[in-house]
Amino acid sequence: MQTTETRANTGVSPENHAPGSSQNRAPRRGISDAALRAAKPSDKPYKIAVGDGLYLEIKPNGSKLWRWKYRLLGKENRCAFGKYPNLSLKEARDAMEAARKLVKKGIHPAQQKHLDRLKASLEQANTFEAIAREWVALRDWEEITKKRRINMLERVVFPHIGKLPAKQVAPVHILDILKRADKNNGNSVCQEAKRTMSAIFEFAVATLRAETDPVYPVRKAIAANKTQHKRPLTTVEIGELLKAVDGHGGNYQTQCAFNLMWLTLARPSEVVEAEWAEFDLEAAVWRIPAERMKKRKEHLIPLPHQAVTLLKGMHTLTSTKTHLFPHRDDRTKPMVTASFRQMLHVLDWSGKFSPHATRTTGSTRLNEMGYSPDWIERQLAHEEPNAVRRTYNHADYFKDRAVMMQQWADLLDQWKKGESNVIPIKQERAA
Repeated sequence: MQTTETRANTGVSPENHAPGSSQNRAPRRGISDAALRAAKPSDKPYKIAVGDGLYLEIKPNGSKLWRWKYRLLGKENRCAFGKYPNLSLKEARDAMEAARKLVKKGIHPAQQKHLDRLKASLEQANTFEAIAREWVALRDWEEITKKRRINMLERVVFPHIGKLPAKQVAPVHILDILKRADKNNGNSVCQEAKRTMSAIFEFAVATLRAETDPVYPVRKAIAANKTQHKRPLTTVEIGELLKAVDGHGGNYQTQCAFNLMWLTLARPSEVVEAEWAEFDLEAAVWRIPAERMKKRKEHLIPLPHQAVTLLKGMHTLTSTKTHLFPHRDDRTKPMVTASFRQMLHVLDWSGKFSPHATRTTGSTRLNEMGYSPDWIERQLAHEEPNAVRRTYNHADYFKDRAVMMQQWADLLDQWKKGESNVIPIKQERAA
C-alpha cells in the first residue's frame, strides 16, 4: 500500500496533517512533539516528514510508527525505529543519527539490530550457571561426583552469580562468595568453590564466553587452612569429638548421621544419602546399591548393635520418608554433608577435623589393632591396588568384618567415656 508523505510544523492543526492537506509542504524544522501528538489517523496511511529521511507514519488504526528512508549501494531502504510516543522525537532523531553512521560504513541498520539482539540473547544463554553445568557434564567423572559438585555450586555459588552472563562476573562477586562460603560452609568448601569457579571461567575463556578469570585477582584473599584435616585422630581426640557431638544441642538428625558414619566408616555422602530400602535391621546389614558407590559396585556393611539401635530410633522419626536423614527444607531429598561441617564449626572442630578423616582414623586404628588389611580395605570399599591380586581376590570377608566392626563400635563407646587408655586386643590376621 502506497502512503502519502506529509510535512508538519509546530501549530498545525490535526486536520491539516491528513493526505492532501495544504500543510504537506510545511518546513520540517518546526516539527514538534505537540504536533506529532495531535496528528489524527485517516482512512489511509500517511507520513509526517521530520527531515533527513526520517518520518512518522500514521496508520488508520491510530498507530504512529517511526521510519527512516535511506540509500545503500544504490538502493532505497527503510528502517523501523519503534512507536511514537514510546520513542520520542528526540530519541527517534538520535536513533536515525546512529543508523546513519552504520550506513556510512556500508551496514544495514536493521541487520545490525538483529545481530545485536542475537548477541544479547547469546549472552543471556551464556550465564555462569549454564556454562558451569556444561563444564561439569564434560568432566570425566563418575555421575555421583558430578552430582556432588553441582550440589556445591547450587548451595554456594549459583544463588549469587548463576544468572549473570559470565562476562559480567567481577572479582568483587567472587570475593563475596568466598567470604560467605568460608563463614557459613567452612574453609574446605570455600577452597573447593574457588577451584571450581576458576576452572569454569578457564573453560568460558577457552570457548570465547568470557575474557578473563575473575577468580585470579582474589585467589589469595582467603587462605586455605594449614590443618591436615585427613590426619587420623588419636583415641583421646576420637572420644572428645564424639562426646562433643552427643552434647551438641543442634539437629538430632545430624548427630545420628555423624555417629552412623563413625560406626560404619562409610563415606559421608553414602551416609547422608542413605535410604531406608537399603537396610535390613533384623539381619544387621546395610546394602548400598552400586549406583551410590564411588566404584559402582554394591557394598555390604555389617551393622554393630549400636548402629542398629541408632537406626531403630531414627525409624520412628523418618520411616515414612525415602531417606533416613531427609533434607531440612525439602523432605523428599536427603540432607547434605554440609550439615556435618556446620555442626563441627559450631563445636569448634572445623579447623581440627574433616568428616572424611573418619575413614582415615578408622583404617589407622583398626590396622593398629591387628586386623587384616583385606578386611579393613573391604570395609572401606577400597579397590585392591594390585591388579593381579584384584582379579583373584573376590572375598567379601563379611562375617570377619562384622566381628571387627563390633569391637570398633565398643571401643568408640569406651573412648567416648574417656577410657582412652584401653588397649585393643591384637587380632590374628586372616590367612
